[in-house]
Amino acid sequence: MTSELVNGYGEALVAVAKAEGAGPEVEDQLFTVARAVEKSEELQTTLADSAIPASRRQQIVEDLLEAQASPITSALISMVVAANRGGELSSILDAAVAKGAQSRGQSVAEVRSAVPLTEEQIQRLTAALNKATGKNLTIKTVVDEGVIGGIVTTIDDEVIDGSVRHRVTKLREAF
Repeated sequence: MTSELVNGYGEALVAVAKAEGAGPEVEDQLFTVARAVEKSEELQTTLADSAIPASRRQQIVEDLLEAQASPITSALISMVVAANRGGELSSILDAAVAKGAQSRGQSVAEVRSAVPLTEEQIQRLTAALNKATGKNLTIKTVVDEGVIGGIVTTIDDEVIDGSVRHRVTKLREAF
């Protein structure tokens, strides 16, 4: 799928969420769903399988999101899957999150940590990253067991690796 098509879907999802008065809430949920889909190869394959009727793939989405997401989020994801775009679902959802942030004059920073961050930690991190990058950022957090300690931040195409693993590797290289 071309990036134009992915971005078009992303813009459409954001427009619907805003029209329903739930932009940032839906964006947070879309981000969470995108990460969950990325983690499950079985789910990716199932949602992309055009041999499975669209109604069945939509039901899978609705069953998975039933108590986890708002009806708007569920409907938006269901629409993408029904349009046979399940194979690009994560990319489309990421585009929607980025477009939503962009509409507020922000960029998205994805922060991976081994444990959930507190609201206070997120606020301090946001202030520090805004200052360091000169950008107005919205932070999206991911608990990633692969991060032993510290955090790994991705802003656009830039990765800031503050993980313990990265620091140990740097120490080894120094000696």
